[in-house]
Amino acid sequence: MSKQVRSEDRVLVIGAGIGGLCLAQGLTRAGIPCAVYERDDSPESRLQGYRLHIDVLGIRALREVLPDELYARFEATSLRPRPTVPRYDDQLALQSVTEFPEPGVNVNRMTLRRILLGGLDGVRFGKRLTHYATDAGGVTAYFADGTTARGGVLVGADGVNSPVRRQYLPHARIEDTGLRQLYGKIPLDGRTRPLFDDEMHAVFSMILGPGHTMVGVAPVAHPEPFMTCLVGLRRESIGLTDEEVAELSGEQLRELALQQVDGWHPRVRAMVSNWALETVFPLVIRTSVPFAPWASSRVTLLGDAVHAMSPAAGAGANAALRDGAALAAALRAGPRNAIADGAIAAYEAAMLAHGFAAVRESAANGHQYLG
Repeated sequence: MSKQVRSEDRVLVIGAGIGGLCLAQGLTRAGIPCAVYERDDSPESRLQGYRLHIDVLGIRALREVLPDELYARFEATSLRPRPTVPRYDDQLALQSVTEFPEPGVNVNRMTLRRILLGGLDGVRFGKRLTHYATDAGGVTAYFADGTTARGGVLVGADGVNSPVRRQYLPHARIEDTGLRQLYGKIPLDGRTRPLFDDEMHAVFSMILGPGHTMVGVAPVAHPEPFMTCLVGLRRESIGLTDEEVAELSGEQLRELALQQVDGWHPRVRAMVSNWALETVFPLVIRTSVPFAPWASSRVTLLGDAVHAMSPAAGAGANAALRDGAALAAALRAGPRNAIADGAIAAYEAAMLAHGFAAVRESAANGHQYLG
């Protein structure tokens, strides 16, 4: 007969993104009961991008939380790119190269998410949190379908639009950066490989043009070799509202992107022309505004729910992984002990320090390259 879990010993994780699943893996490894609730209907419901760069700290976090089999799968599906970020002008003249002393790996975002879902029994999709309520004995989560869940600690791992953050920290601000990305992928085959110099098989390559417009490319190996390719631009350069852009087809988005690189090197235009149309989508880039620490409680946050950032420093996923592993370690003695001994408060202090440092770095990079 299985041992019945008391609700005060369970951790409720709101959000099944990279950070929330990292936390769930770490809790499962530590033997702490947890349940994950995700508003999307499935892992494939919403596109957020095709490539992540996982740095040394992100890799360390995955090593801490994943069982050996899943970590081996992460290694097998990762690509070790050239440890550089080359920058070109719009005619593909190389302008500068930044080197990474510890480069990390490029991964397919969806592949990593599937790995992080591996072995987790308590992940429930189609569960949109409306609000929560705390009392002396625990916390209750309320969902749009009329159901509830009870636990000892509730973690908002629910992204930039976090309902947990809105209720818990209503003063926290999320700002529109004014930047947009048109995002697609290019399958690498005999026809498209010649579009990319060997030096472009790097952590990330930036092609910078006039009007604060950028094309970025980066290689991914799994499940088949492809280049992720984005066009980054200012909102005012599009001439359409975000709602109008969201209604465009893949072909229309590609035409919009080609307008932005008119006059650029023919190879750059060919990159955009070779987007797989079914993979193309737009992204609105937002960022959090750093704020002061709060009084710790049985509700906490991780990743984009608290320190959302632009992708300009490639730090968002790594910050979320670090948060997930660190919070799992803080909770390894169980929710009640973590609250009593200040482990959650210590996690929050460290999380805010490294998270908002990454926010500031990302904002500075975005300002430098895209205005």
